[in-house]
This record gives sequence, C-alpha cells and structure tokens, in this order.
Amino acid sequence: MTEKILILDFGSQFTQLIARAVREANIYCEIIPFHKKFEIDPTLKGIILSGSPFSVNEEKAPMVDVQGFVKQLPVLGICYGAQMTAKAFGGRVDKSNTREYGRATMEITQPDRIFNNISPKSQVWMSHSDSIKELPDAFSVLAVTETNPIAAFKKDTTDTHPLYCFQFHPEVYHSTEGKQLIRNFLVDVCGCSQNWTPNSFVDETVARLKAEIGDKQVIMALSGGVDSTVAATLISRAIGNRLHGIFVDNGVLRKDEFQQVLDTYKTIGLNVKGVDAKQLFYDALKGQVDPEAKRKAIGKLFIDVFQDEAQKLENISFLGQGTIYPDVIESVSVHGPSQTIKSHHNVGGLPDTMHLSLVEPLRYLFKDEVRKVGLALGIPTDMINRHPFPGPGLAIRILGEVNAERVDLLQRADAIFINGLKTAGLYTKVWQAGTILLPVKSVGVMGDERTYEFTVALRAVTSVDGMTADWAHLPYEFLADISNEIINNVRGINRVVYDISSKPPATIEWE
Repeated sequence: MTEKILILDFGSQFTQLIARAVREANIYCEIIPFHKKFEIDPTLKGIILSGSPFSVNEEKAPMVDVQGFVKQLPVLGICYGAQMTAKAFGGRVDKSNTREYGRATMEITQPDRIFNNISPKSQVWMSHSDSIKELPDAFSVLAVTETNPIAAFKKDTTDTHPLYCFQFHPEVYHSTEGKQLIRNFLVDVCGCSQNWTPNSFVDETVARLKAEIGDKQVIMALSGGVDSTVAATLISRAIGNRLHGIFVDNGVLRKDEFQQVLDTYKTIGLNVKGVDAKQLFYDALKGQVDPEAKRKAIGKLFIDVFQDEAQKLENISFLGQGTIYPDVIESVSVHGPSQTIKSHHNVGGLPDTMHLSLVEPLRYLFKDEVRKVGLALGIPTDMINRHPFPGPGLAIRILGEVNAERVDLLQRADAIFINGLKTAGLYTKVWQAGTILLPVKSVGVMGDERTYEFTVALRAVTSVDGMTADWAHLPYEFLADISNEIINNVRGINRVVYDISSKPPATIEWE
C-alpha cells in the first residue's frame, strides 16, 4: 500500500508548495480543506497543518482537533498551523510588535532530529502578523530568529506522537534548507520509506485501471498535450485498443501539428483516430472577434464533433480525461469554510452530455510529475517537454477574426520562432512561447517596394506552473535573427515586436 501524508489546508497561498516538497521526497500526499472529515488508516503516516491568511484570534478562525490528531500520528504545524497548535494546547498568540515578512535567519538552540543535516544558522521565510508569545506547558523552543524567540518548537511529552511546529514557511524557495526540514519530518519523524516513484505510480495505476475498467471500452479526446497523452498511455497500458482516442484538427493547431501528433501516437502504440474538422471550425469562427465568443464557439463545436465520433462506436462506458491535481484541489475560501473546485479544462461539458463514467489516471499528479511519469512510460521527450498550448489554440493568438488565411500566416511565423528556440537550445529554458498575430498593419519597405502588412508579437515566459510568469530574457541576437527570418519568409508580415510584460499584471496569452 502507498504511504500517505495528509496536508490540511487553511487557505495558504503556499499549500501546494508543501505538497510539491513532499512529492519531491518520493512520498505521496494529498491536500484537503481543514474542515473535511477523513479517516486515519494504516497508510497515513503523518499530518501537516498549512499556513493561512486568518488570525488564530479571529472569532471564526478555522480550528482542528490537533490534540486528537497527535494521539494517533506525527503532526507538523506551519505558520498558522503552528500558532493554532500553540493556542489549542494553552499557549498565547498575539499581534507581533512588527509584522514579520521576508527573509530571516533561523538559529538552532536545541539539537533535534528535525534539524538533521541543517546548518546551525539557516535562512527562512516569515509571513505572519501574529506571533506566539508564550508556549504551552510541556513544549520547548528549538530555534529562534533575530526578531522571533519562538521560531521552531516541539511538544516534549512522550504520551503522544511527535508534534513539531515552525512559525516560518519551510516550503517556499526563500527558506534555503526548508525542503530538508520537511524531509526530516517525513523520514526521520514519520518513518516514511520514500518509495513513491514514477515507476511505482505507473505499476499501481495500470493495475488500478485494469480493475476499474474491467472489460469495458473507453473513449478519450486527445489534444497532443502532455497531460492527455500520458493519461491515454496509462489507460492503453491497462486495456489496449479498447481505448478509443479522438484527435480533432480544429484548424487552429500549430503548423503541421495534426500529422506530427498522429505519427507520435502511432509510435507510442495508441489507438487514435484523427478527425479533420478545420472548415467546420472556420465557419463557426467567422465574424467572431470577442475572445470569449471565440472560446465558446470552439468549445461547443468540439463537443459536437466529439459526440459525432463517439456515436460511431459501440459499448463505450468510460470517458478518459487528462485532469491533473491543481484542477481538482478543493480550495479554502478566505471568507469562510466554503470550498470551490476548479472546473476541468480538458473536455468540460462532455460527462454531463454523454452519461459516461470518468476515468482520470492523473487526477492526483502535478504537472512536473506528469512529465516524469511520461518519461517512465517511454513517451518521446519532445512530446513530454512540449510547452503548454491553449485549448482554443491559435484562435486566441489571432486578435480579431480567425480565418484560414490568418491561421496560415501565424502558423508559418510561429514555426520559425519555435524551431528557432529549439535550434538555439532555448526551448527547454522557456516555460511557454508563441507568436501573436495583431490586427495592426504598418508601412514597411522591402527593396524598392513599400508594404502595408501585419505585425506579430513574440511571447516567451519563464514560470513554474503558469500562475505567475516573467518574460524570458532571450538574447538580442536571437530575436534579431528570428525577426529577419519571419519578415523575409512570411509574406504578409513586415514587423516583429517582443512582449516584455510579466504575469501579473499581464497574462501569458493575449486573449
């Protein structure tokens, strides 16, 4: 059985970073809202209490039964989780004299296994306006900072399982040895064996899918992206050609992408049917200039095309989806204990209209973990390392109306940019890149001829998960070469600009 760590979310913006740190230690974990009931079973090895935007002294501050948890399992409280723990056991929490935010130096004052392989002085990241002023009885201080005399502490008594708390955030990048601290809790305190690997995930998932699907048939919409490809490969490993993949050419894919992706699927051994529906999509997009209208037109028509293909198959019982963990994590609202679930971004709407059971093999994986599983499955690295690509494709990279001529123009310019990134060894250093066709024409001079042609914007960003992004500082010489190549080879474009906006305030896509 897979060992598990449970992370109780109190609304911190960093909760997913805790989960990533646990997963990077090859230990499985799940995030649940603090108020969600759960059972303590033999696979559960420990509990982590996250930070929160709340104050523990607010009238409706979220609370959990820490005393009850620690009687059964080791517990780690982080920031709010630490303050809540101190208060629950009788300590005092009050406003800090000054709000503690940013880098601080943690100094270990009492040796402990939680500090195995940690420097005597280590940089940590503080983010709180409350501080623990008095520890409860039977608790002791383990570390301090320049301004905080209780930066890390533990419960001393032996009548419960271990209980550790940090008033700082070990999960963030700025806590330089934070991941080692979390690993120490997981391994040295909870006794986790660190055996959750991509290969073990593949073996367990294929076995589970065989049992879940049985002798039934599965249909799945494929996009050529990493998530749907890895999900389909896992399902195919379990049931072979009883998985029926549908890959739709919606007319707004990248240059030659339809055939390239189909060829890759054939190499992998997936049972996939390609559907050329370009003209249907161009007809649906005619006259549409509003970004949301374009998205809705593409989404609605995709469902229609997919359902038409599904009706040609018999005895389909399951719908496969490449849903990943950030899409389904229940998020705690800072305004109360209500939670929201992000809607699926893969093929939203299909389950309700087709009355099929969902099968989502990647439901508990983060994006970087999906890539690792893909490599373990032997999927070609060029597909695994592909940049994210929006569902509406080039339709939201063509500002204004979309038609075949403009798509062709953008496809050719975009291919020069993307291939140039690969040739220059820059593709894997960029999280996402693409070309945007602007509804702007300007005067140019080519030889003795004056031109009045379109402008394209190049966009390249660095990011971890797309939630925030910085513009990629590509070399000037590279940008100059790409600009020249686009203008010289794509008739209809005479000006190239580079987008140097970060997210926020800008978005990665222009529409």
